[in-house]
Amino acid sequence: MSNESATIVQKLWNFCNVLRDDGVSYGDYVEQLTYLLFLKLADEQTKPPFNKPSTIPADLDWESLLSESGAELETQYVKILRELSNAEGLLGVIFRKSQNRIQTPANLQRLIHLINAENWSGMTADIKGTIYEGLLQKNAEDTKSGAGQYFTPRPLIKAMVTVMHPEPMQTICDPACGTGGFFLAAYDHISENFGSTMDREQKNFLKFNTFSGNDIVDNVVRLCVMNLYLHDIGGQESPITTADSLSRDTGDRYDIVLTNPPFGNRSSITIAADGSKRSNLTYERDDFWATTSNKQFNFLQHIKTILKTDGRAAVVLPDNVLFERGAGEMIRQQLLNQFDVHTLLRLPTGIFYAQGVKANVLFFDKRPAREEPWTQKLWIYDLRTNKNFTLKTNPLQDTDLQDFINIYNPDNREDRVETERFRAFSYAELIEREHVNLDLFWLREDSLEDAADLPSPDVLVAEITENLEAALAQFQNIQAELDSKD
Repeated sequence: MSNESATIVQKLWNFCNVLRDDGVSYGDYVEQLTYLLFLKLADEQTKPPFNKPSTIPADLDWESLLSESGAELETQYVKILRELSNAEGLLGVIFRKSQNRIQTPANLQRLIHLINAENWSGMTADIKGTIYEGLLQKNAEDTKSGAGQYFTPRPLIKAMVTVMHPEPMQTICDPACGTGGFFLAAYDHISENFGSTMDREQKNFLKFNTFSGNDIVDNVVRLCVMNLYLHDIGGQESPITTADSLSRDTGDRYDIVLTNPPFGNRSSITIAADGSKRSNLTYERDDFWATTSNKQFNFLQHIKTILKTDGRAAVVLPDNVLFERGAGEMIRQQLLNQFDVHTLLRLPTGIFYAQGVKANVLFFDKRPAREEPWTQKLWIYDLRTNKNFTLKTNPLQDTDLQDFINIYNPDNREDRVETERFRAFSYAELIEREHVNLDLFWLREDSLEDAADLPSPDVLVAEITENLEAALAQFQNIQAELDSKD
């Protein structure tokens, strides 16, 4: 992050501490920033050198806020949010179900002045986008807000995109898009690797037609759309919608799927593969292999459906997807037979905001139907054994994934070479394992009984502190849910 970007992020974030005394949470603050920043950008576009016609009615624009103060300012802000929430296109997505969370007019006016002091349109998309990403990351770092569940570590996203190597004119989908990290990384990758050779059609396709995604949470969709908008991705129609991706097969098919579906084993909804109705909330998905209430397995089945033939997927999945029995066994068996499941990256703990998560990245390609199984070898890279990461004192860095990137070899996987951390397992070995268990490992974890092998005290203290903070946040969420039912 440049000094300019870091300074603006810190300036905006410092004011959040003032608003916390007013009862405004981190998440609410970023949401209010999104509304106001969009209005400011729209206003700047109507002035030189742009001189574009306004997309926002005069009585609902940025200038209408600058001319008010006190109770009149609060009244005008509420009016803007209410009326723009019913707008069409991008406006409607940004302001959908919007509400004023800043109850003190003086604080609202100060925030407006903070935003007004910057010339946002004069910044490059990189700077604007970096500022907003910085705010999203700070929001994710607040474990009490729960926003971290929507924030995949950026080094991991970058590594996944690098080995997938998306190209111009390919479509990319994230059915659980969060704040849009995969889209931004893919956009940067295509721009950096092909930007100098892309023609106008390819550039327009990259901006307007490459990306498609859903998230089930309105506020998260809002943040994602704004994130893309500030990075100059998309137009007046949003590429992201508020929807439950699992509810149906829309018929759309994509070249690449990059995603980190929400963690957590169970959903209140069972997806029925046989069309049978188990409750009023049951989805009928006859394109699924198995009926299960496990969200990760349902996302995995949804992804296999939405891929084009020869389409490719990289999906973050928790360990239980590798070994859970019942529907899990059937899904793994079908995936190995009908797809080329070629790579598994075992991720270390301590890299996600949800503490204690053991996860992996599964890479697989869709192939035409045939009797013979498509998977020949599953290559597993172990980035977990004897690796110690924490969010604060030893976060995951780009360099930690460089060895995996180097030996992934997307151009010719037949030329892969086994190393200490990279091993290949044949289809015969995989399918013969009890319950088609793919939870394979071979490295020995260093004994923690030997004091010489213990992590340094600061690492141990950091891990204990983060686990305690996460546990406290979970208890607070449970308490809040219980209070809301009273």
